[in-house]
Amino acid sequence: MRFAQINSKYIFGIDLHAWEMYVCAMNEKGEILFHRNMRTDFYRFKEKMKSFLPDLAVGVDSTHMYYWLADLCKEEGIPFFLGHAYYMKTIHGGKSKTARLDCRKITNLMRTNYYPLAYAYPKEMRGTRDLEIDQYA
Repeated sequence: MRFAQINSKYIFGIDLHAWEMYVCAMNEKGEILFHRNMRTDFYRFKEKMKSFLPDLAVGVDSTHMYYWLADLCKEEGIPFFLGHAYYMKTIHGGKSKTARLDCRKITNLMRTNYYPLAYAYPKEMRGTRDLEIDQYA
């Protein structure tokens, strides 16, 4: 298991869904600066986070919907981290599971450098990967 080494001043953990994303932002001290549900739209997200942009990192747990966010973060020069869902659950445990709690747990794991990394497939390789997954569905 590999852990992310994140040195950004602001950490954004996102519980990502098809139509909504719950976002939690913290500084390096663990103070919550932003914590809310919003429509899944990178440009709206970027507008809300404009004041943090010089020094922020974004993390989500691994779902099939992360591609657009990873690509747009790369285009904007924002560090993007894909978390390994199984290891995150193992590390933070807990019996409660809501989007509000999950995004906060993601943010805390990132902030403390206990964020287990999953492999974020590069754009060029995703077509082949998705074909392999469809074959077994």
